[in-house]
Amino acid sequence: MLFPRARVAVFVDGCFWHGCPDHRTQPRRNPEFWIEKIELNRLRDADTDHRLRAAGWIVVRVWEHESALDAADRVEEVVRSRRP
Repeated sequence: MLFPRARVAVFVDGCFWHGCPDHRTQPRRNPEFWIEKIELNRLRDADTDHRLRAAGWIVVRVWEHESALDAADRVEEVVRSRRP
């Protein structure tokens, strides 16, 4: 989700796909593939965050397990803080 005028980018990350530190599970089938895939996702996320920040954006990452209301409040606070 983007808020272009405020230059805020919001990502909602799935716990499995992005390696949530609280809810990460070890896949039973083809674990080598999945461990590498998830690590590459995490590296891509970090690269994306770095590139956006370098371009003057604020990045907000929300985990899928987070309360939608808490996440929305956090996003709203960041967006409002960036408005003139």
